[in-house]
Amino acid sequence: MIFAKIDFINLLPFHIFIKKNIKSTQQKSIIEYKKSYPSFINNKFKKRKVDSAFISSIASRNEKYLDFGIVAQDEVLSVLLIPGIQESDFQSQTSNALAKVLDLEGKVIIGDKALKFYHENPDVIKIDLAKEWKNKYNLPFVFAVLCFNSNKKALEKVTKNFNKQHIKIPQYILEQYSKRSGVSKNNILLYLKKIDYNLGLKEKRSLKLFLNLTKEKGLK
Repeated sequence: MIFAKIDFINLLPFHIFIKKNIKSTQQKSIIEYKKSYPSFINNKFKKRKVDSAFISSIASRNEKYLDFGIVAQDEVLSVLLIPGIQESDFQSQTSNALAKVLDLEGKVIIGDKALKFYHENPDVIKIDLAKEWKNKYNLPFVFAVLCFNSNKKALEKVTKNFNKQHIKIPQYILEQYSKRSGVSKNNILLYLKKIDYNLGLKEKRSLKLFLNLTKEKGLK
């Protein structure tokens, strides 16, 4: 099973879980094989180059997925809009579409660099897009869902015992991610508390609403 990996901090607990719970060295190497940013992975998945991946919500329309994804219940800190700058992050289709659905204009930044920007620029005006969605619709926002082209049972087996509360991130991995991202280890841990992974009724309702709104605006 070729599994594409979004190499952002928000999936760190899941990747640690995978490492610990998949015994085969070959399987581990396959899961690590495709590693990139969201819009690139969306493209690979659509072309059936990978079996499964966390796919941006806007690209998940008509795809098969598990009740598993990347969710923010309120503010997320890693998906920001800077008003007054007409430039967006090419790496995320969903975040750019979310800004348009919320009728907001500015520069969208996502992922680890957005998290770093948030902490390094406390005086800069920035809008947390997940919080704006929550304020407007009183729903969590689903940024990505775990989609599959094949091997559904194998994927369910891998994910069924995942619980982020039980995942302890080793200090050396925290150190690696901190050096790479420029975000302190403490801020990484605080950030991960804002990320959920299970898709329940509210999350599914939110995803459906977002896809309906993007369709109305002709976004894809």
